[in-house]
Amino acid sequence: MNTFITVIIALLSAFFLFAGSIKLFAWQKMIFTKQLEFFQSYGLNRQIMALVGIVELFGATTIWFQSSVLGLLGAAALLATSLGAIFFHLRFDTWKDGIPAIMTLTLSSLVIFF
Repeated sequence: MNTFITVIIALLSAFFLFAGSIKLFAWQKMIFTKQLEFFQSYGLNRQIMALVGIVELFGATTIWFQSSVLGLLGAAALLATSLGAIFFHLRFDTWKDGIPAIMTLTLSSLVIFF
């Protein structure tokens, strides 16, 4: 694995470990409340939010296994999560709210294709 991809994987992993753990465990109340408000404004409930958190944690941990299909699945899970976030932000919010998801989509795509 080259250094560039390793740095991208580290960034994606850190971001999604943080975001996914908040969605699943609600350990950071201010961010959790804001994320839950987003989900509810999209017509999604707490259970869907927890499921997204599980997918994010799966991707954040398995993306490190780049020499196996598990690494590809992890990057694909992060890519799919990012696509979903972009869809909902563009449909219900402003494009500015989708910028983090656009960034994670770009980075997870780089991991998959390089």
